[in-house]
Amino acid sequence: MFRTYIFCLFLLQLVISCKDQKATSEIIEQSETPLENQIIEVSKEQFANNGMRIDTLKQLSFPTTIKTTGVIDVPPSNKAVISAVMGGYIKTTTLLVGDQVKKGERLISLENPEFIKLQQEYLEVKQQLNYLNAEFKREEILNKERISSEKNFLKAESDLKTAEATYAGLRRQLELLNINPLEVEAGNITSIVHLVSPIKGSITKISVSLGTYVSPTTPIMEVVDNDHIHLELSVFEKDIMKIEKGQEIVYEIPEASEKVFKAEVYLIGKALEENRTIKVHAHLSDSEVNRFLPGMFVDAYITTAIKEQLAVQEESIIDIDGQKFMLILNDKNEESYFFKPSKIISQGSTKEYLAIMPEDEISKGTLFLSKGAFELFGE
Repeated sequence: MFRTYIFCLFLLQLVISCKDQKATSEIIEQSETPLENQIIEVSKEQFANNGMRIDTLKQLSFPTTIKTTGVIDVPPSNKAVISAVMGGYIKTTTLLVGDQVKKGERLISLENPEFIKLQQEYLEVKQQLNYLNAEFKREEILNKERISSEKNFLKAESDLKTAEATYAGLRRQLELLNINPLEVEAGNITSIVHLVSPIKGSITKISVSLGTYVSPTTPIMEVVDNDHIHLELSVFEKDIMKIEKGQEIVYEIPEASEKVFKAEVYLIGKALEENRTIKVHAHLSDSEVNRFLPGMFVDAYITTAIKEQLAVQEESIIDIDGQKFMLILNDKNEESYFFKPSKIISQGSTKEYLAIMPEDEISKGTLFLSKGAFELFGE
């Protein structure tokens, strides 16, 4: 009998407690009065039991941003596609993708009998020059002394200049093939030429293998220097008038990292692309740029303005039928707090705060229910 009495007493206390904690919510649900015209009473016991908290309304700086996308890129001068001046067969290649190379370092060697023929022609023309130069000087003297005709002198002059032009052209071809003309003149003729890197950087692509024949239009290898890596963003036409040099950019690489990085607008394009966007070139301001690779996609936010706005944390906001409210402290007494719902409009956010625009006349320093509003209306 005593146990039954104790159980009934416990059950009665539990019912009274639940009724007291949910009384406000039941009144809110049953009332036909618009929420913003109601005054919500919360007992101090209910306030304490639900871990509610009252804070003062803050005003924080919120950036106005333009969302855009783009890629990590390097300037054209920092990217080189290696190809052959003349066709040939791949003789040797020892490099792999990712290898670091210096400017002027040998990358690959080609072999072709045509290289031998070119050097032979060079030597033949050089030998002819000795004879043609002597012939020209002889005809020049005879012409001055009226012994030989003007025609013979002009022909000797023409033959010499033609040979000199051919010699200069062949010499330049040898230099483009990285064949030293002095070595050829010394009798060292080779069938192999070496392709060298025009810049320092790392190998990002190799398109051939041993024995492959490559023509002058065949890309053999790609070298990229990441020292001047940057962002290449595409901004829509409607937003471009808001962009200025020096504006801060916050960006992330969705597929590679959750970390947020910073950059700065450096150049703004002057022509529209086919998709009605304009290129914006940005310089990175991070010390970890050497971790990025050209071609990585980025999501970026360009800050166009900074605005002071009222701010609350998301847990302070309640959503009723698509309308957002916060609870402003209207009054209090020894037993209860009285809150007035205030309709607001969300105007952007940071990781911790929402920028709001209230419809009522509330301002910085206003007291409001910062924690517990969701639980209050959860049912």
